Amino acid sequence: MQRIENVENLRQVRENAKETIQKSKCRILICAGTGCLAGGSGQIYEKMCELAGDSQDVEIEFGAEIAHGTVDVKKSGCHGFCEMGPLMRIEPMGILYTKVSVEDCEAIYERTIKRGDIIRHLLYKQDGLEYQRQEEIPFYKKQTRHVLENCGHIDAEHIEEYIAHGGYEAISKALFEMKPEEVVKEVLDSNLRGRGGGGFQTGYKWSQVARQKEKTRYVVCNGDEGDPGAFMDRSIMEGDPHKMIEGMMIAAYAVGAQEGYIYVRAEYPLAISRLRLAIEQAEERGLLGENILGSGFSFRLHINRGAGAFVCGEGSALTASIEGNRGMPRVKPPRTVEQGLFGKPTVLNNVETFANVPMIIARGADWFKTLGPENSPGTKAFALTGSVKNTGLIEVPMGTTLREVIYDIGGGIKGDGEFKAVQIGGPSGGCLITQHLDVQLDFDSLKKMGAMIGSGGLVVMDNHTCMVEVARFFMNFTQNESCGKCVPCREGTKRMLEILERIVQGNGEVKDLDTLDELARTITDTALCGLGKSAALPVMSTLKLFRDEYLEHVVDKKCAAHVCTALRRFVISPERCKGCSKCARNCPAGAISGKIKEPFVIDDSRCIKCGACESACAFGAIHIEA
Repeated sequence: MQRIENVENLRQVRENAKETIQKSKCRILICAGTGCLAGGSGQIYEKMCELAGDSQDVEIEFGAEIAHGTVDVKKSGCHGFCEMGPLMRIEPMGILYTKVSVEDCEAIYERTIKRGDIIRHLLYKQDGLEYQRQEEIPFYKKQTRHVLENCGHIDAEHIEEYIAHGGYEAISKALFEMKPEEVVKEVLDSNLRGRGGGGFQTGYKWSQVARQKEKTRYVVCNGDEGDPGAFMDRSIMEGDPHKMIEGMMIAAYAVGAQEGYIYVRAEYPLAISRLRLAIEQAEERGLLGENILGSGFSFRLHINRGAGAFVCGEGSALTASIEGNRGMPRVKPPRTVEQGLFGKPTVLNNVETFANVPMIIARGADWFKTLGPENSPGTKAFALTGSVKNTGLIEVPMGTTLREVIYDIGGGIKGDGEFKAVQIGGPSGGCLITQHLDVQLDFDSLKKMGAMIGSGGLVVMDNHTCMVEVARFFMNFTQNESCGKCVPCREGTKRMLEILERIVQGNGEVKDLDTLDELARTITDTALCGLGKSAALPVMSTLKLFRDEYLEHVVDKKCAAHVCTALRRFVISPERCKGCSKCARNCPAGAISGKIKEPFVIDDSRCIKCGACESACAFGAIHIEA
């Protein structure tokens, strides 16, 4: 692989890579993100490679035009539309096929690739309309994809594809047209705020590191991403790893660092594999290592695999883990910018934050500020999951409303459900309800609502969701993940979990609600780290917004959503019961009795609420009491 020694070499490699892509008359981009791979896209890729073979002169028909050329089959990163995977994009037509199987491959190659025919059952359909082109699908049309613009459109495993799409142009500009302090100022002027949760101003953080007397400095990328339901950073690392790497290089040049670390949880094996390959290719090309592009600037990157501890998403715990110590937060000050990794000044940002940097340097801070509100400019990637029709990875300008995300992009609530709430920010976030649908999704607006963007998880819930159980779930997660260093988090979250478990078991009391509120406020005020301080947010927000549900659980001993098993009561309707005894024969607790051809009854004292009787009844005679 030819080394890129200077800017002219980089330009030549870019032109050659563009020419190679243009020579390909047809490109088949198969989603090879974690989700689609789990759905069989790896086998689809192999089959399409087999069908395409080594032919260099395939006749391809595009409408009235007939072209001769190669058919290239590529592995791309996540396309984002996870609900419809495995996904296949066919260029230059822009066709997106959804829910593709290995059995579809031969028809795709013979009919679509060779003859230009559309296979209709593989197209996405919504409200009676079908969409051939990816960009026309409402899920994509309503988005503004900048950080994710390459994901699903380039081969994630070849550096030339990233270079062809403008890759490493920003670091070249920084090295030869800007001084380090000018790079810091550009990022500061852009008002880029950290996408990892706190929303701290990135440029200010960099300026603090740059002014330290200690000259040994580090750049660290937080790719831990521990929030349940969040996969934004993972998708960037899998689908466009060089963009993040280039952002880290620019940060290193700006603050005078020569070494960087990427901290990724071991549960992300594909992301680790793609990052390793990207680093190897960048080193072979001379874009990482000594004297990059002949500028005199040197920078090396290392990957550190985390063990999956949620607390290692906190800065000081993360750096402690890289050093080989137990991942636990420490008292501040000193802060990471002063004494971070190995006790040296450290720039610590997350994957999405670094992925924004090359665009800011290449296009300028003024361009970046045209996206989103003044205090939260740019775009934000969200993992949209839960009771919404179109789940997946999305990117929208900051300030986009929750209504636009759920209904325009997400397609609304699936099934017969009605919107109830959305959990935003994961275990450290809070709930938003119907009255908040028009709130802008940005740092400051959400803070006023008692919620936070966090890393970008959006879990949509409908009226079949029990909010008390949601609070218990997140508290269980937080309590399990507490590092145990400080008493408020270690003991406080345990006590809160015990109370919530009593409530969902039907043993709660009204006074428990006041105790929960008191514990939540104490933990928020006194916990050591940011994760501990925000641990009680899901409980605080659900107590505030859904207090009637809590009271229903503790006073009426009922769960309207029928989620809390212990609070369910199964009854047999005498009018519908045929006396067949099938329910009694399927009851593992022997709680059902009766005579053949007469209505059966359930003994509540023996019923274990398993629902086996309801499933067994062929006449719909058994139901949960409202």
